[in-house]
Amino acid sequence: MIVGLGNPGREYEGSKHNAGFAVVDELARKWDVSLWKSQMEALVASVAVDGETALLVKPQTYMNDSGRAVGPLMRWYKIAEEDVYVIYDDMDLPVGKLRIRENGSDGGHNGIRSLFANGCRNFVRFRLGIGRPLGRQDVINHVLTPFSEAYCAQFADGVAYAAEAVEGVMKLGVSKGMNRYNPKRKSK
Repeated sequence: MIVGLGNPGREYEGSKHNAGFAVVDELARKWDVSLWKSQMEALVASVAVDGETALLVKPQTYMNDSGRAVGPLMRWYKIAEEDVYVIYDDMDLPVGKLRIRENGSDGGHNGIRSLFANGCRNFVRFRLGIGRPLGRQDVINHVLTPFSEAYCAQFADGVAYAAEAVEGVMKLGVSKGMNRYNPKRKSK
């Protein structure tokens, strides 16, 4: 199950907080998915990828209640937590940078906190960087607005790379995928 976190509705389209939706949409485009159904407060599409069935999921509960859709879907389809990939925005990473983790804390992210509260804790995390607010901009305004033109291409590259990384992790497994797609540390 590949879950992209975001907020539904036109007013949030293209916002930084919808980074997860952007990656799921990119995967849907690559895999030629066009049939979505509404199920358990989410948009869900089923697709065969290399002989396996994958579910693409975009919760429609708003970011802070994402777990309300993800937990029930995971249980309905009998998907193990470690087979749930969650893609979401991260202000602590530069725009377009990706970091994959097998587990961890919620890192102050309300969408992830909601997943924890709804029985989904040990999932694979794909954190896509949106950078920190500039100047005096507050966090809420930062995450709920689109990127400035200066960052659009950088973010689009990050979305494409994150989609490629999801595919790679599906094929290689999490450990090998993390080795391949996480940023390399510079040696001193």
